[in-house]
Amino acid sequence: MPGDPVRPDEVESPTGDVRAPGLGEVSDTATLGPHERVRPSWTEPLARGATGPIGGPLGEHAVVGRHWFWTPLRVGLLLAIVALAFSWFGKAACAQQYEANGKLELDWRANRPFVAMCYSDIVPLYSAERLDKGGFPYETSWYDDEGKPTQQLRYMEYPVITGMFQWVNAKLAQGWVVLADQGWLPTGLPVVIYFDISAFWLALAWLITIWATGRTAKHRPWDVAFIALSPLVLVHAFTNFDTLATACAAGGLLAWSRKRPVVAGVLLGLGAAAKLYPLFLLGPLLILCVRTGKLRAWWQAAGAAAGVWLACNLPLIILERPGWWEFFRRNSERGADPDSLYNVLMKFTGWEGFDGQVPFGESPHWLNLVSALLFVLFCAGIAYIGLHARTRPRVAQLAFLVVSAFLLTNKVWSPQYSLWLVPLAVLAIPRWKLLLAWMTIDALVWAPRMAYYLGESNKGLPEEWFLGFVVLRDLAVIGLCVLVIYEIYHPALDRVRRFAGDDPAGGILADAPDKVVIGRSRPTEPEQATDVDEGEKVGTTTG
Repeated sequence: MPGDPVRPDEVESPTGDVRAPGLGEVSDTATLGPHERVRPSWTEPLARGATGPIGGPLGEHAVVGRHWFWTPLRVGLLLAIVALAFSWFGKAACAQQYEANGKLELDWRANRPFVAMCYSDIVPLYSAERLDKGGFPYETSWYDDEGKPTQQLRYMEYPVITGMFQWVNAKLAQGWVVLADQGWLPTGLPVVIYFDISAFWLALAWLITIWATGRTAKHRPWDVAFIALSPLVLVHAFTNFDTLATACAAGGLLAWSRKRPVVAGVLLGLGAAAKLYPLFLLGPLLILCVRTGKLRAWWQAAGAAAGVWLACNLPLIILERPGWWEFFRRNSERGADPDSLYNVLMKFTGWEGFDGQVPFGESPHWLNLVSALLFVLFCAGIAYIGLHARTRPRVAQLAFLVVSAFLLTNKVWSPQYSLWLVPLAVLAIPRWKLLLAWMTIDALVWAPRMAYYLGESNKGLPEEWFLGFVVLRDLAVIGLCVLVIYEIYHPALDRVRRFAGDDPAGGILADAPDKVVIGRSRPTEPEQATDVDEGEKVGTTTG
């Protein structure tokens, strides 16, 4: 009854009542009710150790789940605000000003961005994308290396939503400067004000990412605290503009889990207009909709995504086609970035790459073809897993595999791209120790990257040291992918499936019977998947 002491052999219910699984510490194979949730200080060794300074794990007579305000999600959002503040301070060293000849200048002297490891694309893009000139993106053009053999006509190089986001923030910064000159606001360099305004909106987008992921997780609300305190957030929340896309992707998954495929498609379409990767989430949904015969819902989501993406892009396609095409042209002409596996192979083997020396202004056609083909092959393998596994995989599991496959096979893995994986990883494999190990390795790549960019002549690191960390990061992601696949085929080990019921993010797929499977006859009703762990047989409901 409400108000009674909660025994340590009970698991918290969000409704205020309690359930007793029979063990003081819930095992990975315990089956919980559909309205129950876990307590991390009992089930997560990492959380249990972290509670030491505040008195240890939840006590025998603790009353939980009844506070009117401090829900796990709100605690996670508060922790995220703290982490984002630290992230901003980490980048603030690159937004310092100094006075030179009576004028304020941005203090990037003595290689400050690399020495202080505070580099953010947001700061140099203010002038590099001609935002400081006040022109409209995709219409404004300029020449790089004017008068040189490498002269090239340039436009805004980001997708529409991200480009317009930069332009609006630049206008806000310039308006701030006008008010500051009149004494209404504190003054500062326009680029510094632009960075701060951009950081505010990017932080809000990450909070939306956490909120949407927490609502999708349902039975594991405390996992949002782990997203909030991720080392990757501390390093890369303000490295670029990727939290805009993560917010749309997380919102799309939440809408799908609430059986709103059209809303999910709208959000994924907006995300694709900011960064391409949210569009990839339609792939896992297609696989699972084929398996369950729910293709109508997928077409609704895909149609909405295509419509929203086209609505965002069509005006520029018609009016400013050269500027709109710049994003695609630039990505086509890019070679293998330093942090791609292709560059690792080239550096350590002396291989010249698929295309050899590519003339200026031309695309590495073979590299583009091979990276695209590898991604398609990986997706085909993921589709096979999705249709072959005896227990239907969860949406987040396949989504994590698809996005990881893209990053591993792509010719570019910019450091902030790792943020894409954070909410998907927490939904797919909520094992805090393993996730912390991967996130820490990935975040630490930033240090040798900055030292490498500093240059050996400035006492920086040789490229080989940086590439060694890149390989370690890629191996960590591959290891997580292997674990996801293993849990798909051994669902009793999946911590999310400890709860009665189907995939919490499945939406209309949840508890639906399978229609199309590979390697066995089609079941006519939802089946009970079983597995054995340490001699104990556990049932897990599947569609």
